[in-house]
Amino acid sequence: MTDQTASLEAVRRALDTVIDPELRRPITELGMLKDVAIDDGGNVTVEVLLTIAGCPLRGTITEDVRRALGPLAGVAEVTVLMDVMTPAQRNELKDRLKAGGRGNPFADPASLTRIYAVASGKGGVGKSSVTVNLACAMAARGLRVGIVDADVYGFSVPGLMGITQAPTQVDEMILPPVAHGVKVISIGMFVTGNQPVAWRGPMLHRALEQFLTDVYFGDLDALFLDLPPGTGDVAISVAQLLPASRLLVVTTPQSAAADVAERAGSMATQTGQQVAGVIENMSWLELADGSRLEVFGSGGGRTLADRLSASLGTGIPLLGQVPLEQRLREGGDNGLPIVLDDGGAGRSPAAVALRSIAEGLAATPRGLAGRSLGIAPA
Repeated sequence: MTDQTASLEAVRRALDTVIDPELRRPITELGMLKDVAIDDGGNVTVEVLLTIAGCPLRGTITEDVRRALGPLAGVAEVTVLMDVMTPAQRNELKDRLKAGGRGNPFADPASLTRIYAVASGKGGVGKSSVTVNLACAMAARGLRVGIVDADVYGFSVPGLMGITQAPTQVDEMILPPVAHGVKVISIGMFVTGNQPVAWRGPMLHRALEQFLTDVYFGDLDALFLDLPPGTGDVAISVAQLLPASRLLVVTTPQSAAADVAERAGSMATQTGQQVAGVIENMSWLELADGSRLEVFGSGGGRTLADRLSASLGTGIPLLGQVPLEQRLREGGDNGLPIVLDDGGAGRSPAAVALRSIAEGLAATPRGLAGRSLGIAPA
């Protein structure tokens, strides 16, 4: 009896390392572990409670449990049985996850999540590619990261991240798919095939609001929003729903693109947002002999940063220049961002540039202005 008790303790400790692939927390912490039994032959039976009967990642959980228990001394075989939470158990899970109640947690002044709204004046400048690569680069550093694909008409983030799985819905709570360590939500996950989304402004606002309130992201270090081009309804809604969000303005070196992007950045004067900086994409094409071909001209990023600094009355940095690279496009087509698959550190100039920008953003201190410090005079 003593030996079996010790084995049960070891098994339960090992199960603490099994992370739910959607909620990104241990199954033991989420109330998903129904029972554990060990017979005299060392055969372990683990019963796991799924949030819903059709949980798409039940196979992943099964394999993770077997992988965690297989190496333990005295374990001969592992059997994983699946059951489904009762309504009461699901309500308990939702209460545990959203202890602060339903609402937009990122609008809370006490939130420590860095929120970056990636904007551009016009389409075709690679804004979405920049978004997913920055998010994946941060996640690769061990940070907890999420993406909201706010470009409702031109959603592309699921494809760039290689996501084909639909979100899991637990009553009114939505669990976002996770790819490359990043939690992602997009309207593209709710439409059939390549069906267009024909919505007016109020519906766009409601969709964004629902993404922020009903989707469970958990505690994030950084949240990226991939905005549609321009200064329309979604950009205004983001400023209203996420007043602490900071703009990352993406442009190409072309002066015409920088002119248009200036409008997107200058919108901060009307919304009260801050501009975190400018990112110049497609800066040059590196040729086989090491020379650079400036396909779209040069200087647009620096010009835009200087103009925004003047109009906003504060220094707006040029955060980096990302070269034009075929493998960057290929990574997007294959759902594997180049910062994760550049053939080795230093081989891809675009990957190096994007990682450098992500590291700079991650290292930027979070200001305490306006935040409650949780202390009071004695």
